Amino acid sequence: MGTRRFGTANGTRRTVVALIVAAVGVGGAVVAGPAFAESPAAAAAHTEPLVPGTPCSVSAKSCVDLESQQAWLIQDGKVIRGPVRIASGGNGQETPVGHSLRVYRKDQNHLSQESRLPNGNPAPMPWSVFFEDGGIAFHSGSPDRSSGGCIHLEPADAEAWFNYLQIGDMVQVVKASEEMAARGMAPPPA
Repeated sequence: MGTRRFGTANGTRRTVVALIVAAVGVGGAVVAGPAFAESPAAAAAHTEPLVPGTPCSVSAKSCVDLESQQAWLIQDGKVIRGPVRIASGGNGQETPVGHSLRVYRKDQNHLSQESRLPNGNPAPMPWSVFFEDGGIAFHSGSPDRSSGGCIHLEPADAEAWFNYLQIGDMVQVVKASEEMAARGMAPPPA
């Protein structure tokens, strides 16, 4: 009568192979399934209706579509201003995507310590409404030139954003095609 030995080279090898196969299988599911990659804020936003004419949910007070380079102000699930033309971040300083960003600071005459004028002075960022860490804000700036991560608005639009948005208001910054795909909808017309 023989004894069964555990931990032999063959037994250990089979266990290691089984663990690797299981890990690759789990990893593949995480990478392949969009439900697993979706943040809790995105999942919550995707359960809400869209504001007609925008790629954002009805809980947003402001919506930004990075693909079309447009933004909207929203009240009670209806557009009250927009779409307006914007310029978002570029050149390695992209504007972050988010479904539950919040206005945390406003400064009508902000001077940027991160962006400088050619003479070294802080760059003016009038009508700044900050909504993401790292100083990301809506502010007056040329919609023809990418920003350092902020959202550039024409002066009149920047003033409207400043006057309407309040501390704590939700901002959604999205890519319309990804929003439509997450909701199982056809992409918006180009």
